[in-house]
Amino acid sequence: MDLYLIRHAQAGHFGDPDWPDDGQRPLTEDGKKRFTKMVETLAERGFAPAAIASSPLVRCLQTAQIVAEAVPNQADVVEMDELLPGSDLEALMEWTAGQPPEVRQVAWVGHSPDIGRMAARIIGDSGGCIRFAKGAIAAVRFHGTPEIGHGELRWLITAKMLAC
Repeated sequence: MDLYLIRHAQAGHFGDPDWPDDGQRPLTEDGKKRFTKMVETLAERGFAPAAIASSPLVRCLQTAQIVAEAVPNQADVVEMDELLPGSDLEALMEWTAGQPPEVRQVAWVGHSPDIGRMAARIIGDSGGCIRFAKGAIAAVRFHGTPEIGHGELRWLITAKMLAC
């Protein structure tokens, strides 16, 4: 199984008075455009999660929806509180491992620094953190059942790397 860890794309600035409720802070138009181009480019290369979990905050849901609409199978987005800041890695791994056998690609859309810390733990570094730029996507492969510490980091990419 391939697990994609995604940090939400570029959103409005934290503390912007237009968004007193930070959970409602949306993606910027540029963030949507760049992330869409990035996902479309990756979809041409086999990126096609069939299950997508997202933090319920607006910026993550918008990011997840871009993924769902850009991949061939048009996966549904599942809102999961386990991806809110302070993420619950064990519950996310259980949800991922519980996907039907035909689901070979899963995506999580969350926040920094949680996504970076979870990525590090998944590949076996319990005290580390991998830096995720806004909109970055990491691919982690599991040979067998997804388990913490047993993932193999395949790649980590940003829109800038793909000239998006």
